[in-house]
Amino acid sequence: MSTLHLSFYSAFALSCLGLAFHRTHLISALLCLESMMLSMYIALSTWPVENHTTTPTIIPLLMLTFSACEAGTGLATLVASTRTHGSDHLHNLNLLQC
Repeated sequence: MSTLHLSFYSAFALSCLGLAFHRTHLISALLCLESMMLSMYIALSTWPVENHTTTPTIIPLLMLTFSACEAGTGLATLVASTRTHGSDHLHNLNLLQC
């Protein structure tokens, strides 16, 4: 395994661990999700270069678009939960009370 692959795998794994262990604030969960998507975007955008293909793929562009939509939705959820519950703590959010 090359050092490039190891760095992508470790960035994704650290983001997953951050999402699993630091679940106190909604903004930290959103940042972990965004870093997961960014590591996948960088890995997919360097994939054609590693395989020496000349045709560009559209998958990284689609992933970047979905990542931007996910960030916008997450920030809208953050603002809505802060307005209704008073904070962005995840333990205050209960989906059964809606």
